[in-house]
Amino acid sequence: MQVRHLFRARDYAKAIPEVRGFPVQPGIFPAVRAADLRHLLTLPASQIRLFCEVAKVRKTSVAFIGNFATTENHNMQSIIEIGTIKDVESWAELRVALWPHHSLEDHRAELGRAFLSESGEAIAFIARNAANEAVGFAEATLRHDYVNGCSSSPVLFLEGIYIRPVDRRKGIARLLCDAVADWGKSLGCVEFGSDAPIENSASHALHTALGFEETQRVVFFRKPL
Repeated sequence: MQVRHLFRARDYAKAIPEVRGFPVQPGIFPAVRAADLRHLLTLPASQIRLFCEVAKVRKTSVAFIGNFATTENHNMQSIIEIGTIKDVESWAELRVALWPHHSLEDHRAELGRAFLSESGEAIAFIARNAANEAVGFAEATLRHDYVNGCSSSPVLFLEGIYIRPVDRRKGIARLLCDAVADWGKSLGCVEFGSDAPIENSASHALHTALGFEETQRVVFFRKPL
C-alpha cells in the first residue's frame, strides 16, 4: 500500500528558520508534542506550511497529517487519501452505490455539509487504484452522545464504508479503516464504534474481519402522535 504524499514540491530547500514557530503558535496546535515538532521541522518549509493549513482545517494535529501524508508501505495497488473537494463527484457516486435511496445531488450536498466543512468532527478517506480511480471510501465522525456498547466520549464512529465489488478482497477496507482509526487516536479517542442493519450479514462479517466486536442488538419503535 502506498499512501500518497498529500503535498509535493519541486526543487525546494529546507528552510527551518523561516517556519520556526509557525506550526505551534500558542493555542493553534496544542496536540503537537516536542518530538513530533522536531520531526516536522526536518521537512521542507513549503511542505510544513501545507501540513499546517490542513491540520488547521481538520482540527487535528500537524503530526497526524504529516505522518499520514508520508507513510509508505509496499502494496502499490491502493492509494489512500483524505477526501477533499476534488473527490466530490466520484465520492458521491460511490455513496449512491452504498445508499441508493438518496440522489446524487443529495449526496453532494451532504458531503459539503458534513465532510468538507471545518467542524473538525468528521473525516473521510478515499481509496484509489493504480489508475487513479476512486474505488472506495470510509467516513467517520466523533460522536459525543451515547454509543451502544461504548463507555468513553467522544467515540470514533464509522458512518460508512464501501468498496466497489470488483475491488473487494484486496485489503482496501482494512487500509481505510486503519486510516480512520489513526485519525481518531490522534484526537484522543479510545473506542471505535460502528453499526449495521440486523439483516446485513455481509456487513457483520466485514466488521468482524476488521476487528470489531458485536456489542448489542437493538429494535427501534415509533408511533404517530
